[in-house]
Amino acid sequence: MAEIEKEELIQGEVTEALPSAMFRVEFSDGQILLCYLAGKMRLHRIKVLIGDKVLVKIDPYGGKGRIIKRL
Repeated sequence: MAEIEKEELIQGEVTEALPSAMFRVEFSDGQILLCYLAGKMRLHRIKVLIGDKVLVKIDPYGGKGRIIKRL
């Protein structure tokens, strides 16, 4: 699998919902990443469900991503 560059926005699909607003997101290349909701999405209570297409920004400090938009 190709390495994902930092500060890149990638579209993926939510495959699993976990506690504390965490999600497993699968990308088109087959890579699966643990992601959390961005602050604005929590603030405005935007719901994310399994099967939703989301836009993810990769965290430069670790192996997590931040869901910034539901498509």
